[in-house]
This record gives sequence, C-alpha cells and structure tokens, in this order.
Amino acid sequence: MPPIRLFSGDANLPLAEEVAEILQLPLGHLRITHQPDTEVHVMIEECVRGLDVYLMQSCSAPVDRNTMELFLLVDAFRRASANSITVVAPYFPYTRQERMARGREAISARVVATILESLGANRVIYVDVHSPAIQGFFQIPVDPLSAVPTLAEYFMQDGRFEQAAIVSPDTGRAKMAAKYAEILKLPLVILEKRREGSTVRVTHIVGDIRNRVPIIIDDVMAGGSVLDEIPPLLDAGARPEVYLSITHPVLVGRSLEKLRDPVIRELVVSNTIYVPPEKRSEKLHVVSLANLLAEVVWRIHEGHTISPLLRLV
Repeated sequence: MPPIRLFSGDANLPLAEEVAEILQLPLGHLRITHQPDTEVHVMIEECVRGLDVYLMQSCSAPVDRNTMELFLLVDAFRRASANSITVVAPYFPYTRQERMARGREAISARVVATILESLGANRVIYVDVHSPAIQGFFQIPVDPLSAVPTLAEYFMQDGRFEQAAIVSPDTGRAKMAAKYAEILKLPLVILEKRREGSTVRVTHIVGDIRNRVPIIIDDVMAGGSVLDEIPPLLDAGARPEVYLSITHPVLVGRSLEKLRDPVIRELVVSNTIYVPPEKRSEKLHVVSLANLLAEVVWRIHEGHTISPLLRLV
C-alpha cells in the first residue's frame, strides 16, 4: 500500500494539526503565497510521487481565495505524480447554491464539483453540506460525514438537558433534528414558516415546547437568522434559556450582536471553520471533529469500511 501523507491549506491549520497528531503523521510541507495583486501561488516542498495524499482545506471566508487554494493544490499534487488525492473539505463551498431557484442562475456547487474532478481529485470528504443531493454532482467517491453525533455527545454529558427539546428551525432541517432527538432521546419540535413578501415568519410550531429548554439545531449559522426563531418559541411557553448546536460557524453580519441576547445561553459549534479571536464570544463553545476526520482518513487508507461514520441524516 502506498505511504500516506497529510497536507493542509491555510484555511484551518489548527484542525489539520489536530488530525495529524492523532494519526501520528507530520503535516506535509507547502508554501502558499498571496501575491500583491491577490493571485495565489502554491508550491509543494517535498516529493509526493506515488503517495496517497490527503489534502485538508475548509473553504470558508474568504471563500473564493480558499477555494482557489484548494484547486491549485489539487493540480499541483496531480502534476507531482501523487498516487491518489483525497480532498478533505470539512466546510464545502457553495452548498447553498445547489439548484436553480430562478431562471438564469449558476448551480455553483456543481461547478466546484466539476472543477475538482477535472483537476484530478480521486475522492472528496465533507461534513454536513446544506443539501445532501450535492453528492450526486460527483462521479468520484464522496464520503458525506456528519457532526451531529459529536455535537450531540456534548449535550449528553450534562444533566441540564433532561428537560430539553430539539428544535428544527424549518422543515428542511427536520431530518437532522430528528437524528439529534434520537441520539439524545429528547422530543422534537419543528417550526413551520411562510414567506410573506420579503420576510419569512413562523406560522406553526409542531410539537410541545412548553416548559422545555430549546436546543435549536442547524447546519450553518451565517447572519444569525436562526436566532430570530427564539421569540415564537418563548411565546409558546419555552423556558427562557436557549442553546444552539450548529455545525459550521460562518458568523457574519449581525450574528455576533444577536448572540448578546441574555436568553441565549450557549452556541455549540464544530471546528470545521476556524473562528478567529475577534469572532469569539464567552457563549461560543467549539467541539472538535479531529477524531472523526482522523478515523475516516485511517479507515480509507487501510481499506476498512467507513459506513458507520457516514452522514446519518
């Protein structure tokens, strides 16, 4: 079996270093330079001929720069005669642009998939993409992982959540919420919404939230619109202590400002995206997925099944 090497782009080096430590592998040597005109230049600084390369890169903000880094690195490894190239993208880009909602739109997630394949990627691993159907955009193997079991384990360890309920912010996240509820053995509440002009409002709450602590789940938290669902829950009798469990902490716009609401007790996220110090809050708790990613890399390289680790929702 060809030797294994782990490399990382610049987007989330702390996560890659955790994975490398668990696998007892040194991170491979790369040089990534951002030119004054904003062009990206990449250089592999060691021989990778005949090796199985695992390339980690979360394509978070700045999305286009980090995605271009990923494309150029895949091309560099192919030209350097790597035996195989597995892209580990904990945060996969453009997953909310997976269809034409209106005419004359690009299906951007398909564009990213097509480019990765054409550049020579042999396999792709990602975590909790917004639309699971994106897996079908690829002709190469794709391993869709989920942070749900790891995040749910955090809530399992605390007796505070015996009287909680899992809240899906819309019907689209109902399957993810149902998996949380199954793991934690908690009731499930689903918010139904209706668009009225340019606004979206909650019209129905399916399930009983009275006297329960809401744990609102979602795959991505960007501008913090999920926090707007809190008042309807309180009006329905929920306890005034709200927790959130989010896979990808994008955290842009007014999301950090909204977190100051005293009703919000904690935002639990995974480390698919590196959260810089200026975006950190005393309410933010980061749960690492390094063990999950390291085990997947090890199982793939050793030829073992990874079915128990794949996305469950």
